[in-house]
Amino acid sequence: MRARLVSLVAVVAVAIAVVWVWPAQVAGQAQSGQRPAARAAAARTLRTPEGYPDLQGLWNAATLTPLERPEPTKLVMTDTEAQAIEKTAEARRDRAARPSRGDRDAPPVGGDGSTGAAGNVGGYNNFWIDNGTTVITVDGQRRTSIVIDPANGRVPPVTTDAIRRGRGGLATPTSDAPEQVASGPRGAYDNPEQRPLAERCLLGFGSVSGPPALPVLYNNFKQIVQTKDHVMLLVEMNHDARVIPLNKPHAPAHVRKWMGDSVAHYEGDTLVIDTTNFTSKTRFRGSSESLHIVERLRRIDENTILYRFTVEDPGTWAQPWTGEYPWVAAEPDDRLYEYACHEGNYALGDILRGERLLEAEAEAVRKQVR
Repeated sequence: MRARLVSLVAVVAVAIAVVWVWPAQVAGQAQSGQRPAARAAAARTLRTPEGYPDLQGLWNAATLTPLERPEPTKLVMTDTEAQAIEKTAEARRDRAARPSRGDRDAPPVGGDGSTGAAGNVGGYNNFWIDNGTTVITVDGQRRTSIVIDPANGRVPPVTTDAIRRGRGGLATPTSDAPEQVASGPRGAYDNPEQRPLAERCLLGFGSVSGPPALPVLYNNFKQIVQTKDHVMLLVEMNHDARVIPLNKPHAPAHVRKWMGDSVAHYEGDTLVIDTTNFTSKTRFRGSSESLHIVERLRRIDENTILYRFTVEDPGTWAQPWTGEYPWVAAEPDDRLYEYACHEGNYALGDILRGERLLEAEAEAVRKQVR
């Protein structure tokens, strides 16, 4: 999964004049005892040679906090509640990390019906899972959800137009689809184009590539590189690279891109990324081609970037909605490795072959009934 060290020079030509911030991040860890105001002030002094706020480095976006709030009335949880969630997750990890019995029985045919990979017939084990160890903290608050607007912490209801679009024709997978889809609309296994984008190694699942960039089950690192004229966001999952020009207009409306057409500018200490021109091949959460996303990245201390996003699409949601969560500086020993997905992707072909076998078996049964 993480096979070879990524060469940023090979990934994107604009990253020639990279200014690494490992020393700044390590130094920031030594100053973690400072008050929040002092840490924020120190972060504002971090600048690139061009004078931009320095956001460069390797960041970890993993978190136990869900996108939507389980309890709509409660934005903030107590420290005790947060610790209970974190301890439960730790216990699960410890339990799942125990060695497997060598004499264990084979899984039942078709899986055991659980929601694990392929019905728990032997997908990823706990070694690969890295969805964080803590709930998010923003402004000193232990948050219950990433979504903060609407105030109930839930994605707004979809419009009747969105419902109608979802019902029409063969629905193709969206950019936020889970890693594996056990079932789907009629024809979901007819051809590769109907399979989830992550299953085809085109984009990471769960909108991890963005925009908006959301935390997922594993591979949550983000590498940020800034130059005079561009910002590059390299996503660990599927090594998707967003190369974003500064102070440029959007491409013409007919130019549609997998991750949209992004342009950026700085507002004080905040990097603002504006994205339009999405293609119908991705359709984040079933959105239309009118989807508009604004992302804001601000370094709130030496070790933290606050990532905020606003999603707007009048043809899909009754109102715009906003979320935010921190990206935390990676540990000094962490490295970003290439996610070699397409190489050896035998699963996609086998999934289609399996469906053809099921169809042949069903046809044989129908003939016998006749």
